[in-house]
Amino acid sequence: MSGRTLERTRGELSDFLMRHRAKLRPADVGLPTTGGRRTPGLRREEVAQLAGVGLTWYTWFEQGRDIQVSESFLLRVSKALRLDDAECCHLFLLAHRRPPPAEAGQSPSVGPLIQQLLDDLVARPAYVLNLRWDAVAWNRGADDLFGLSGRQQGDRNILRMVFADPGMRHRLPAWHEDAPKLVAQFRCDLAAAPDDPGMLGLVDDLKAVSPDFRRWFEQPGMDSYARGVGAVLDLAGARQDFTHEMLVVDEYRHLRMIVYFQSPPTERR
Repeated sequence: MSGRTLERTRGELSDFLMRHRAKLRPADVGLPTTGGRRTPGLRREEVAQLAGVGLTWYTWFEQGRDIQVSESFLLRVSKALRLDDAECCHLFLLAHRRPPPAEAGQSPSVGPLIQQLLDDLVARPAYVLNLRWDAVAWNRGADDLFGLSGRQQGDRNILRMVFADPGMRHRLPAWHEDAPKLVAQFRCDLAAAPDDPGMLGLVDDLKAVSPDFRRWFEQPGMDSYARGVGAVLDLAGARQDFTHEMLVVDEYRHLRMIVYFQSPPTERR
């Protein structure tokens, strides 16, 4: 929002809030309908009640007054107004001129078109990761390689699979080349949510189970990065070599699709 001051966005913010408030009926949010209503939608006091914030403070906020509101306030209002991810992001940009804070550990479901895109990549293993590197969606090719559907939700983390799963490590013939690159990339991603409990908990867990992870994580100056492994033994024991591309699925929720491309025979040699 370069060049746009908060003063210039206050009118847009007020219009945005009133428009979304008018879209909702009491029944939509579990409130009883009582008495006649001169205008459609929720009243300000109902939004304040649902969000758990003061009526005066919400009123001033909707009027575009010069007040400072916290991220928690904005998230509460977003939930009260039933905003989706894009709308919540727009509210943050109008109010704070920055997107919502990253939630590294969230495990959102992807939309049906993203899942269809994954499934259409028949010849290419692909999965979608959140910021903590949990696989939240995948196609059959990725499932055949990594057995994602057979794992518990907490074990569908790429770093856990690489550093804490002996069976998976046995199937990574280039582990010593691939693993430090993954750590270097994860350290970059950690900068987006350096205080997130989920990210820090994962780091602590992997340091405890893997001296290699601890050494590479604490090693400065690593300049080789990767979001996927370069070689995997398939279930028949045959080596498959890959290169990768990353597609952004959702910028603000930090969802990324990692697509595996099988390397030509000349590159493998």
